[in-house]
Amino acid sequence: MNLIEELRWRGMLQDIMPGTEEQLKKEMTTAYIGFDPTADSLHIGSLVPILLLVHLQKAGHKPIALLGGATGMIGDPSMKSEERNLLSEEQLQVNVEGIRNQLARFLDFDPARPNAAEMVNNYDWFKNISFIHFLRDVGKHLTVNYMMAKDSVKKRIEGDTGISYTEFAYQLMQGYDFYWLYAHKNCKLQMGGSDQWGNITTGTELVRRKAGGEAFAFTCPLITKADGGKFGKTEKGNVWLDPGKTTPYQFYQFWLNASDSDAEKWIKIFTFLPQPAIDELLAKHQQDAGARELQKALARAVTVFVHGEEEYRKAIETTEKLFANQHAPAEALSVEDLEGMDGVVKFDYAADKISAGVDIVTFLAETGIFPSKGEARKNVQGGGVSVNRKKVDSIALNIDNTRLLHGQYLLVQKGKKNYYLVKAK
Repeated sequence: MNLIEELRWRGMLQDIMPGTEEQLKKEMTTAYIGFDPTADSLHIGSLVPILLLVHLQKAGHKPIALLGGATGMIGDPSMKSEERNLLSEEQLQVNVEGIRNQLARFLDFDPARPNAAEMVNNYDWFKNISFIHFLRDVGKHLTVNYMMAKDSVKKRIEGDTGISYTEFAYQLMQGYDFYWLYAHKNCKLQMGGSDQWGNITTGTELVRRKAGGEAFAFTCPLITKADGGKFGKTEKGNVWLDPGKTTPYQFYQFWLNASDSDAEKWIKIFTFLPQPAIDELLAKHQQDAGARELQKALARAVTVFVHGEEEYRKAIETTEKLFANQHAPAEALSVEDLEGMDGVVKFDYAADKISAGVDIVTFLAETGIFPSKGEARKNVQGGGVSVNRKKVDSIALNIDNTRLLHGQYLLVQKGKKNYYLVKAK
């Protein structure tokens, strides 16, 4: 399979500009994807564009990862119902560096390769452009009618909040990125999520009108969940690629807990497993979905890709300690078992408070397991909290020294999958 056939089979292709597949067959093609530095880490919503660049490089083409140091100061109106807060230049720089370090783990930047990956920051070419220069040399090439016809703009104009000139100009800036890369890096292809189609085609149009060149584009579908929930979100928020924000254990658990229908789609999108291996996994899954072999293969592949084999192994060890023998008393867990649970959220709590005795609601709120006493009370009354593998059935429960494992620990469970280790100090 060529690159486009591969992406189409994996469910990673939505819109494609005529001639794109032929261009990729004709020669080694330089292509780019932009990453918006709204945080100092990417989250799993960014995995698809990362994987597109990796697939591109594996197919012999040259990937460019563009960090939006300049466009990040403006804000993309695509898929947004209102204007977002603008970040300071200092915060943007921190975010750009964090994302730069992450992307370096996934792509091959070895200059000895003819298709070595490159990383660029659009602030480097925008910082010296004056407003007058931009209007004269860029703005004149595209009509307001053309820009207003884009869905991202049209929806905002028709909505209650409207759109500022700042965000309206975003597609011009993104379009100029494509032109600049075309002119300076011979970049002929832009890829991205389907919500970016309007901005991407503005770039191809600018290349045509300003440089007299031909540029190409394709997008991938936005990832959805079968239950209608937002992909990449949990009750704790985003699932981040930074292990300091989402531990490898929590990351592994996200994929392991995928529904059957989601896992059937995601195994193609988020792994590099070849078609025969995936077909075999899907066949086994049809025969015995309860074994969750599909989810295990998915969770392993993505965790190893993002965090490496060693962190995957630690995530498995923690999972086994917590879930393999849930009916065994918590007292059976050794100090080494408890301390060795990589990825479980750990808190210290004042030993003197436990010695004096503290009610369960206060304890849960003060440790931060729940954001407030009200939330803690509601979850206890709903049967959603366990301490040392025993369900808490009363808000009157007292936490004192008699409940400590090995005189120092409490293993708290919130819901089905969220574990916390509290250490009395």
